[in-house]
Amino acid sequence: MAARVIRHHDLVRVPWKNGGGTTAEVAAFPDGSGFETFGWRVSMADVASDGPFSLFPGIDRTLIVVEGEGIALDLEGVSYLLDRDTPTLSFPGDDVTAGRLLSGPIRDLNVMTRRGQFRHRTRFAESGVALLSEDTDVAFIVPLDGSFDITVDSAIHSLGVLDALRLDGTQDLIALSGTGRAILVEIAPDLP
Repeated sequence: MAARVIRHHDLVRVPWKNGGGTTAEVAAFPDGSGFETFGWRVSMADVASDGPFSLFPGIDRTLIVVEGEGIALDLEGVSYLLDRDTPTLSFPGDDVTAGRLLSGPIRDLNVMTRRGQFRHRTRFAESGVALLSEDTDVAFIVPLDGSFDITVDSAIHSLGVLDALRLDGTQDLIALSGTGRAILVEIAPDLP
């Protein structure tokens, strides 16, 4: 199984699709793909002001607040609150979406998959063992509020807060040792 550490401080910031801010791409498939051509994309954004989200037709996305007090989202006229108690929301990228910060800037983790090609799941993980789903092609583990040591094929990968470990071609048990919580992202083919 291939494992690669992606350090948060090494991520390169790029403009949002709508030009309203910046995002740091953790990984995308295929490598080098842009906003219109990715099959899947994992990124982190710093949101410093209220405003509209970029539209991503044909994309399913999950937004996870990883730092800050939270954000109120309006999706096609329906309100959702993302904060420390409920930090995650999945929604179609086709929906007209706007955000209003609750109390200062936030950082969020975005997972996006192109409908008909890929699908994704996210869940919180703590110290212990995580079992990846049988159909997972690629997975990411991102510590949120403490460091983690992740053991894969007898190798230990040490991660700081918001670093990511990318796991390719795995369906194994993954040993997690650390404090706090991490996000586990699994991406799989979207089979009919």
